[in-house]
Amino acid sequence: MSDRRADRRNRWWLVGLAIAVLVVVVLAPLASADPDGLERVGEDAGFLDAAQEALHAILPDYTVPGIEDPTVSTVLSGLIGVAIVFIAMVIVGRLLRRRRAA
Repeated sequence: MSDRRADRRNRWWLVGLAIAVLVVVVLAPLASADPDGLERVGEDAGFLDAAQEALHAILPDYTVPGIEDPTVSTVLSGLIGVAIVFIAMVIVGRLLRRRRAA
């Protein structure tokens, strides 16, 4: 593969990552505090009290434990989510590249 083509592909990764970060930083503070669809159905149908917490809540309710400011906590939670997805996709991409090369 040419260096120019590899540079262009790397640039698209960065553009996509920058767009995801921008969306999180701009839109996360605007997220509604109202319950989402499934939570709302649980409230309306009366079975929400039967719900159990997840065994491992890394970012409970889209917040970072220990951060008091709800806006900052929500934005950080979103950025952590973007980082996790980005890292997972890089790993999958490298595994697929190796598999294709073999």
